[in-house]
Amino acid sequence: MPYATITNRGAKKVRNGHLWCYRGDIRRIDAVGGDVVTVVDEAKNFVGKAFYSDSSEIALRFFTTKDEEITEEFWFKKISNAIKLRNSLFDSLRGRDGEESRDIEVCTNALRLVNAEGDLLPSLIADFYDGAIVIQTLSQGTEKLKHLFADILREILSAELVLERNDSKVRSIENLPLQKSVIFGKLSSDERIIKQNGIKFIVSLMEGQKTGAFLDQRENYLSARRFAKGIVLDCFTFAGGFALNLAKNCDQVIAVDISDKAINLANRNAELNQISNVSFQVGNVFDFLREQEKAGKRYDVVILDPPAFAKSRQSLKGAIAGYKEINLRAMKILNHNGILITCSCSHHFTEELFLETLIMASRDAKRRVHLIEKRFQSSDHPILLPMPETLYLKCLIVRVFE
Repeated sequence: MPYATITNRGAKKVRNGHLWCYRGDIRRIDAVGGDVVTVVDEAKNFVGKAFYSDSSEIALRFFTTKDEEITEEFWFKKISNAIKLRNSLFDSLRGRDGEESRDIEVCTNALRLVNAEGDLLPSLIADFYDGAIVIQTLSQGTEKLKHLFADILREILSAELVLERNDSKVRSIENLPLQKSVIFGKLSSDERIIKQNGIKFIVSLMEGQKTGAFLDQRENYLSARRFAKGIVLDCFTFAGGFALNLAKNCDQVIAVDISDKAINLANRNAELNQISNVSFQVGNVFDFLREQEKAGKRYDVVILDPPAFAKSRQSLKGAIAGYKEINLRAMKILNHNGILITCSCSHHFTEELFLETLIMASRDAKRRVHLIEKRFQSSDHPILLPMPETLYLKCLIVRVFE
């Protein structure tokens, strides 16, 4: 088997629970890109087994620290364990329909099956959309085993369709082509209707965001419902996730997104659910918030769910300014004791930094804030605690008062 020797520093990091080893910690390597390698430290002590990349700075991605044989049965067990976790959380994979479930609030027919490092299957993503499985193989190692992983997922779930959505720019770092294709089955229609918390959403398997939709906010949508009241402003609404989840519990929702395509989809979703008290508008959120403040508009709830402002450490300074600006403006247009639900989906923008930014925004807005709730990505996107990169989505619910 191909092997690698890494520094004691790199070995310590892996033994402490992290799954990555950077190129600078490799002493010797006898492997080609995509190989499964046996890794030892400088004293020849076993460290683990990992995927090797000859292109990325993340040279080794560990999937086990046991000295075990890596066979098809090994991968079947790993993927089965990930799906068993989801079966303990959701009824959907056992054929239950959301409206007939014992607990409508947690039932869905769309969820993440495999969450890469969070499931000790680094760089492998698999999502389930009402009978279809969509995978991403984001490193040379998982790309090499792509068809095996697809077969295992199909066998376990009896899926009718398996697609790859390998159009993520991350693959370029691994020197892999960007591509989308059908691996198994026939794509008779690109669109599926999924259910989240009793709300239906139209998903484009080939053209939608990520693998088709944003699944990581599902439980935050549900939590946000508890605070819905009066007039709600949903910023960066995309397909209307927060807006439609809150609509039935409030008088009116105004939802804004800069994308015409997103707003068209959101309107279709509102029509699908027969929700009529949501007004979707195309607009730049930064400009819209300033205009609302200038016009003296006030809201009972404001939701901020922007795209990642900090996609790298180098962009962090500008990201902080952006997060501060939108949160400051949101606080200024909230009524006394209004609720701000504010999110960040960048792991570089840490929870601590997020809270500091909210404090700065509240000071400049001359408002006080109570932190009511801290939330993260949905439970089917598990967080590996020794690996902060797996905690990327933060959702803070705060009360804003004078």
